[in-house]
Amino acid sequence: MRRVLLMGILVAAGAVGIVAGQPASGPPQVAELVKVKDNLFVVKGGGGNTAAFVTGSGVVLVDTKLAGWGERIMQQVRTVTDKPVTMIINTHTHGDHVGSNDFFAASVEVVAHANTKANMEKMPAFVGEKATFLPDRTYADTLTIGTGPDRIDLRHFGAGHTNGDTIVIFPALKVAHTGDLFAGLGTPLIDTRNGGSGLAYPDTLKKAAAGITGVDTVIPGHADVMPWAKFVEFGEFNAAFVAAVRQAAAEGKTPEAAFAGLKLPDTFKDYQIGRGQANVTTIYGELKR
Repeated sequence: MRRVLLMGILVAAGAVGIVAGQPASGPPQVAELVKVKDNLFVVKGGGGNTAAFVTGSGVVLVDTKLAGWGERIMQQVRTVTDKPVTMIINTHTHGDHVGSNDFFAASVEVVAHANTKANMEKMPAFVGEKATFLPDRTYADTLTIGTGPDRIDLRHFGAGHTNGDTIVIFPALKVAHTGDLFAGLGTPLIDTRNGGSGLAYPDTLKKAAAGITGVDTVIPGHADVMPWAKFVEFGEFNAAFVAAVRQAAAEGKTPEAAFAGLKLPDTFKDYQIGRGQANVTTIYGELKR
């Protein structure tokens, strides 16, 4: 009941500030719907990419963006189906992926990795009565939901962006949603406070690339839909990055000198390395443990 009441409050408040998905002031905050394949769509904007998978019984959402984006997500979903949302899968704990869980009714089941639920329990957005919006069901390594064309596989391969990253696979469509384990082509955010690990990252990605078969398309956490080969390449990028940092540390270089002298194969020349210095520092800290 609390979810239903809160949803009404959010919609009523949003009606003043949101017109066609845009607030009354500030830069445009517009959600955009992109068809991936058949009955699978991505809602972009407002944080992480939200996947909308239309099944025989309802809509499964993967991630819910920032707080206050629930109605904007649904505005886009309603353009392709009138079925209700029956499940939310949270790929990890961050507010730009779980922020609008509280928009949806209590009947909507929330699913996530066990570590992600534990991490979400530390967030102010899920304290006290707001704990209603935490995951209802968790898993450790693998979880299968549904059957046939509606089947969804959840896989966890280890620490990376956080310690609870879920890859969501839609086998019938050969598509995977990686959350921010693969946010886009560049140095990833390593959230050590929520169990992320720079040293473990390449191994986790390698395990995922080897353990996931039959997928040809990937929905990254924040970038446009790409071929699955880009996910594999991202794993190779991280392996090369960590190897270079290990070598620099072995040579006695400071983290600053290691990043300044970082050289990666030309294959990765188009990768963004804005978080490079932070990641080098994180890896150095892990090497000292």
